[in-house]
Amino acid sequence: MIRGTIDKIAGPLVVADGMKDARMYDLVYVSDYKLIGEIIELKGSKASIQVYEETGGLKPGDPVIATGEPLSVELGPGLVTAIYDGIQRPLDEIRKEAGDWITRGISIRGLDHKKEWDFKPAAAVGLEVSGGEVLGEVPETKLITHKIMVPPEVSGEITWMIEAGKYNIDTVIAKLKTPDGLTVELPMYHNWPVRKPRPIAEKMAPVEPLITGQRVIDAFFPLGKGGTACVPGPFGSGKTVIQHQLAKWADAEMVVYVGCGERGNEMTDVLQEFPELEDPKSGEPLIFRTVLVANTSNMPVAAREASVYTGITIGEYFRDMGYSVALMADSTSRWAEAMREMSGRLEEMPGEEGYPAYLGTRIAEFYERAGNVKCIGGDRNGALTVVGAVSPAGGDLSDPVVQATLRVVKVFWSLQAKLAYARHFPAIGWLDSYSLYTDNLKDYYNEVLGGDWVPMIKEAISLLQQEANLLEIARLVGAESLSPEDQLILFTARSLREDFLHQNAFHEVDTYTSIVKQKLMMEVIMHTNAEMKKAIRNGVSPGDLFDLPLKEEIARMSYIPEKDLDAIEEINKHVNSQINDLIEKEQTA
Repeated sequence: MIRGTIDKIAGPLVVADGMKDARMYDLVYVSDYKLIGEIIELKGSKASIQVYEETGGLKPGDPVIATGEPLSVELGPGLVTAIYDGIQRPLDEIRKEAGDWITRGISIRGLDHKKEWDFKPAAAVGLEVSGGEVLGEVPETKLITHKIMVPPEVSGEITWMIEAGKYNIDTVIAKLKTPDGLTVELPMYHNWPVRKPRPIAEKMAPVEPLITGQRVIDAFFPLGKGGTACVPGPFGSGKTVIQHQLAKWADAEMVVYVGCGERGNEMTDVLQEFPELEDPKSGEPLIFRTVLVANTSNMPVAAREASVYTGITIGEYFRDMGYSVALMADSTSRWAEAMREMSGRLEEMPGEEGYPAYLGTRIAEFYERAGNVKCIGGDRNGALTVVGAVSPAGGDLSDPVVQATLRVVKVFWSLQAKLAYARHFPAIGWLDSYSLYTDNLKDYYNEVLGGDWVPMIKEAISLLQQEANLLEIARLVGAESLSPEDQLILFTARSLREDFLHQNAFHEVDTYTSIVKQKLMMEVIMHTNAEMKKAIRNGVSPGDLFDLPLKEEIARMSYIPEKDLDAIEEINKHVNSQINDLIEKEQTA
């Protein structure tokens, strides 16, 4: 170990002298409190350390000890259902030991080393194995079977394998003889540096959508499994609610939710809701497939950066098991603010709006760790999808964090204050948002929803774009002065906005809509549009059409439970009969 002394203290930045042999990103313990920190700059014998805990009370001359190891997380059974702070300290264990407040210098390991797990071997003596190959399985929860894998950088021949039974994670389950002739003992867990991406065999294009149950996302701006998305928006536009909705209902086998600099009450909502909510597929509590990383706004600012790396490393670990993982980072703006603060204290040359010049590189490195991949060590595919919320000041999309994020992500969900103020949620603007995965997902949609889904969505978006152009004219001359065809465009676009895109996150039925129900709802709206167009050509006045009772039936579609989807198909029959009655009436008049 390398020992130095504190030379200077500037908030969360501590400069230590006598650290000549230390390395970048080494984990260090600062002062007699043993505060956890990380070396972020080296100049001669001096090391600049970002400390992940409150530095009040430190003084020059206090000891600093470098461990020689990078900041790492423990990966093994016990991760699922856990609630961690930004450096993988379990908050429930901290509360047992220190009460309601995190005591400085408290050190608790990320995994429970005493709990015993049912281990079932999946490999045999004499087998040549390499990093990523599965040695055995542990049923961690009812939803997640934990695969115990060979650490990525280890390979060799299995010379000994433990029998099935109950063991804690420190128990050696296998011994390998490496190509160098050394014997390596493998327990049920291993450590991995958070800043180092876990290796993969191959990265592939996403070909399957991440179904979220949110209609505006799944229908108009889909996100592929293994893709990246950005959710920027001003205060109060619903970023956190959308992140919560994705974490609850996304079609992922594993969810990692990172509250990076979030307000404490919002993280409290997450922590209270997840154990109570049911997974729509299995009926089990959602917490059985969730890991939560909570770094609230009143926690030390330096730990915000660590929290996103901790979260994505855990996500990569479950991806390597072959799972589809969704990671929600809320919000990356506060991570960027932490970078800006540390950069300022390091006296680095500032970039745009005071952010460090390497802001874009750090953001790109983070999102590049997402992907639909072939895993190393076996015939497994896994996917890690990353959705980052961005909170630009005043909703300004020219903010450097937003622009740096948009350069690397392929889905942009533009949250708009005017929609939020009009109580339209999710407040995702349908004219500004986009998804670059639509073409990749065509084959999936054609197979699951039929060949008419993609053209139908294109027609719906076209109607909303035409509505935007017609509204200006309607405001000047009145909607009644428009042609019957243009009045119908306004009517259908309003139905799309209010009956399809608007969704109540707090209604037990409307909070989640399956992709099958979404298609049925869209078919009703577009079928109504086609039938009304036919009626107008037969001389029926728009006023008579727009006053039909079917309007109320369409408005209530979103509240029809998933088990009663036949009721939505019945609406099409009512549309036909009501409109045909008007056409007959017009022709006999």
